[in-house]
Amino acid sequence: MDPVIVVGAGPVGLTLSLALAAQGVPSVLLDEGPGAEEPRPARTVVLREDTADLVGRLGCRELDRVGLRWTGWRSMRRKQLVREMPLRGGRPDEGGEPLPGLVPAPLHLPQHELSAALRAAVDKEPLVRLVPLSRIDTLEQDRDGITVHTREPGSTWWRGSYLVGCDGARSTVRKLLDIRFPGRTAVERHAVAALRAELPWPGQAVSHRQPPWRTGGEEVSARPLPNGVWRLDWLLPPRGELVTPEAVITRIRDTLAGWCGETPPYELLDTGVHTLHHRLARRWRRQRAFLAGDAAHLLGALGTQGLDEGIRDAENLAWKLAHAWHHGPAEQLLDSYQAERRAAVAARLRAADQSLPILRGGGGLRTLVPGAARGHDTLLADGHLGRGALGAPPSYSHSPLSPPHAEAHTVVGTPPGAPVVDVTVTAPDGTTTRLRERLGQGHPLVILVAPGTGVWDRRHWQTAGVMPRLTDAVAALPGTTELLVTESYPGASAHTVLLVRPDGHLVAAFGGVRPAELFTAAQAALGGAPRAGRERAEAEDEESESRKNRESRESRESRESSDEKGARTRVHADGTAGHR
Repeated sequence: MDPVIVVGAGPVGLTLSLALAAQGVPSVLLDEGPGAEEPRPARTVVLREDTADLVGRLGCRELDRVGLRWTGWRSMRRKQLVREMPLRGGRPDEGGEPLPGLVPAPLHLPQHELSAALRAAVDKEPLVRLVPLSRIDTLEQDRDGITVHTREPGSTWWRGSYLVGCDGARSTVRKLLDIRFPGRTAVERHAVAALRAELPWPGQAVSHRQPPWRTGGEEVSARPLPNGVWRLDWLLPPRGELVTPEAVITRIRDTLAGWCGETPPYELLDTGVHTLHHRLARRWRRQRAFLAGDAAHLLGALGTQGLDEGIRDAENLAWKLAHAWHHGPAEQLLDSYQAERRAAVAARLRAADQSLPILRGGGGLRTLVPGAARGHDTLLADGHLGRGALGAPPSYSHSPLSPPHAEAHTVVGTPPGAPVVDVTVTAPDGTTTRLRERLGQGHPLVILVAPGTGVWDRRHWQTAGVMPRLTDAVAALPGTTELLVTESYPGASAHTVLLVRPDGHLVAAFGGVRPAELFTAAQAALGGAPRAGRERAEAEDEESESRKNRESRESRESRESSDEKGARTRVHADGTAGHR
């Protein structure tokens, strides 16, 4: 089968190609540029805990060397400290689970360092072919694949099974697909500087609203980087102000003096003006072509992170393309990419648009309301720290891949559709690792909560309790599914069974081993199932039903089995009706 064509070799395109390769899918990565990103210390990115772990799994384990996980969040208003919040590191404490009650620390790093790490991983991956100086100008689709043409200097026709446009805000792919990109222009403007200096709060990110010095403006923030480097952002008026180099120097000196008492020595590394837009593509898919990252959405006001969302696009789409590439067309599964990701980003944009008038309206009676400053700080911190509607990882509770009556399967602390908790898990071969380390391999996971297994030799617990029956149920599921065991999971009792998607979102959880319900949920999560897997599951269900009704009359047993098989056949027909 032809490889997947990925257009655009920024962080999102690089991540997508690596994620496809991890699931055995080759790709051609068309890079418009010469193959390297210009170092810009003032152009940085913030990765949440889950997206930083994803990039690490794809071969970028050294990001903590070039980035920094904040130790805390400090917010101020005028001359007062509003809140100081400690943050926990991105990794669990030695020998235990992540520290409870603390917000995970985001990873802050220069974007060119992230791109360099991803490119280095791509260079080592034989399933990814990176082609520089390749700007497409033609795109044609048919029932079997997609063809694109790249113009000079490397004029070539490329043939692929699918195509994903990760080519940024001015996406050529989006234009060739004739997809509209409505939204708001210049929602926020920031003057930005990267400098090396000693500030009073090493390792802490700082948000200072209405600082008391003349050039402070409405808000200034400071985010630490390794080696004593800081990124400073000043919120600019919506229109008018021309940011000259002299004006930036004045802002730097006044801000450092305001925080340190006097302007300390500093080394200016880079400056710029960052303009934020809010836009959302009308469609994220046309036949075999998809959009991801800035080609599909633009956001960034109030601390929301567009690149972080773009990496989530890549993770969501990669396993679905891999399934279709390996097993044949799966239209419902591929359609779910737009249904899930576009809805999640749209909700993020709505939350930002609703919060902007509150936080940026200024003046009026709101400034006199007790607790208003702290409430505004909470809204602002949510976007920066990955909490609430502005920043929390998305939940796909209304996904078309949700199993029937998914709301009835809330027997753990994680609701269906939400990301699972990163607990310690053990594989049947005895390997113990974090749950996130088993994600992204192209197959779902089944997790059994079995307290006490850690003190037993796996040869004993593999043949004890519910494990044999669960092993048989997992073997009958459609496709490949990995079975894992954990000592505990938040809100789960012993023998709880969780079904987890390849991207780490919970499909359903069951109080015990329920082969028929587990199969139905797995089938729904994959947008349809191979016939052989369905027949194995039906045979197992019939055998289980026979054992339960051994003493029943033969005629009644036959009638119940026939009714049950007919119901399952109808479910299968409905599940595959959308496939072509």
